[in-house]
Amino acid sequence: MKKPILAASIVAVAIIIGISVVLVQNNDDVKINDFESSDSFSAKISVTTTTNVITDLVENIGGEHVSVTGLMGPGVDPHLYRPSASDVKELQNADIIFYNGLDLEGKMGDIFVKIGKEGTTVLAVSENIPLESLLILDNNGNFDPHIWWDVDLWSEAAKVVATGLKEYDPKNSEKYDKNLSEYLNQLKKLNSNNLNKINSIPQDQRVLVTAHDAFQYFGHTYGFEELSIQGWSTDSEAGIREIQNLADEISKRKIKALFVETSISPATIEALEAAVQSRGHDIVIGGELFSDAIGEKGTPEGTYVGAFTHNVNTIVEALK
Repeated sequence: MKKPILAASIVAVAIIIGISVVLVQNNDDVKINDFESSDSFSAKISVTTTTNVITDLVENIGGEHVSVTGLMGPGVDPHLYRPSASDVKELQNADIIFYNGLDLEGKMGDIFVKIGKEGTTVLAVSENIPLESLLILDNNGNFDPHIWWDVDLWSEAAKVVATGLKEYDPKNSEKYDKNLSEYLNQLKKLNSNNLNKINSIPQDQRVLVTAHDAFQYFGHTYGFEELSIQGWSTDSEAGIREIQNLADEISKRKIKALFVETSISPATIEALEAAVQSRGHDIVIGGELFSDAIGEKGTPEGTYVGAFTHNVNTIVEALK
């Protein structure tokens, strides 16, 4: 009588063990799937950028495969920017760093060199632009760093970003190439629209008066003369003599408008406006231009294309 009972007990234990194994396996499957999901999320390339115009560029090329942290937001002047301890940590934790170069981020050069030596990929988006395409600003041989106001040069910057992402993440190369192609088409359309609008401004009125030399590439491309109070870097002070001399020229030439910049205090342009008006010429401030930074994220002006479009519309409205 005991044998059947023993056999039944063995069968019952086996069933329980079998059920337990299945449950453990199913639970392991859930854990594995959860891990894979988490791993997929963390597989995004961690990118740190300096200016928000570069942030926008990387997000366009990298798409869903990048997680981008930008150090400088709207209204920030990169010429004067000093990185905080948390900024340096962001740079050290990045997989790739993209910066402008050409001394735009003048206070950060040594940091890029140090982090690059530690093994992080550090790339200047300006690195492949031919020297003959760069504008020289002074007798010291400094190049104008404001390359994003030339659509063709910014297209070259986009290619640097795509190449950097492909080298780091070759399995998604086709996607980066596709995103690059689509973005370059956007830039071609932007340039065409700019030309059509700017053609409405008489040639003798194509004079852009701003606080500092941020629009030399814009002027070179679209046929504008640029007059500014300061040089290419806001690290220098604007003097009374510079304002008075520029006021004389503006009054003599009957230039229509001045423009303030989003990343620079309007005080010097307002002083210039007062000096011109004191000479009997009715000058106006034609609007605000994005120069060293683009607008707030989530707004049309928070993209390179949107900020450039805003600038052209503002200039055309004031000068045509």
